[in-house]
Amino acid sequence: MERNEPLVSVVTPVHNGEKFLAEAIESVLGQTYPNWEYTIVENCSTDRTLEIAQSYAIKDKRIQILKNEELLPVIKNFNHTMHQISDLSKYCKVLHADDLLYPECLALMVEVAEAYPTTGIISSYRLEGDRVLNDGISYNLQFITGREVCRRSLMEGYFYVFGSPSSLLLRSNIVRLHDPFYTPRFFADVEACYSVLKESDFGFVHQVLTYSRLHEESWTSSVEGLGMNLLGILNALIRFGSFYLTQDEYKACLSKRLHDYYRFLGLSVLQYRKSDFWSYQEEYLASMGISLNKSRIVLSAAGVFLENITCLEQYQKIFRRWFKKDMPERDFRL
Repeated sequence: MERNEPLVSVVTPVHNGEKFLAEAIESVLGQTYPNWEYTIVENCSTDRTLEIAQSYAIKDKRIQILKNEELLPVIKNFNHTMHQISDLSKYCKVLHADDLLYPECLALMVEVAEAYPTTGIISSYRLEGDRVLNDGISYNLQFITGREVCRRSLMEGYFYVFGSPSSLLLRSNIVRLHDPFYTPRFFADVEACYSVLKESDFGFVHQVLTYSRLHEESWTSSVEGLGMNLLGILNALIRFGSFYLTQDEYKACLSKRLHDYYRFLGLSVLQYRKSDFWSYQEEYLASMGISLNKSRIVLSAAGVFLENITCLEQYQKIFRRWFKKDMPERDFRL
């Protein structure tokens, strides 16, 4: 059937995703936007993933299954998946196997992309667990230049509207030009956004259009407590700060990001974090070309310690005032 709507290639890389894959597929089938095709790249799963995917492909010809002959590493499989988008597609939509698209996702994202032809990435609010994320863009803006959104993200640190790969609609011709699309480093999806926006602009839909599931097997859960937000912000700044910022802006931002990061490490010393935590920090920093400064960690730990002592003493004074009675002086120790 001929359609006037541009074709959207939806792709899902999956390994052992039987628990949530059916819901992800159902969310694609439930789209109000009609002109899509869906490719599921099955990466040698040992559970019922392939069986589930094939059961849907039998029912709907727009769904196709590609089975890898050998188990590919995560990033390599993601790049392999991006190669599967149709030559006829105008847009590409990644959907992780444990995430969901709300019914109007494709329709509203394509609408913004068609309205602003220079956009390479379209995002929206997303629900992660029970939190709405990707906020910070003024309600009356659907279009922001790529340079502006990246500058603001790097300068402000916590302004991050890209979300996860499941949050984004990508222009297919840009995906084809970036090969590989994801670099084999930490936060490959973040780097991809900053790279794409060097040469294109950014669109945004002011509705919650995707759901990112949090569960024990998810990547987010596996790195909880490792300071990944701080590391991701620092990584983006080091990789792309010199392109999007002036030299003075870059130096000021780098000083602030390193201060925040080492304060986190100082607190981690007082929490008696184990050796694998510190190995992770060293490995991640090494991937950015910098070394872990142990002297700075010690100084940060001392600063955090003194801050907590001061706070505890202040709390004691406040409690005595509230209860209007003398409380014995105590020797506060962390």
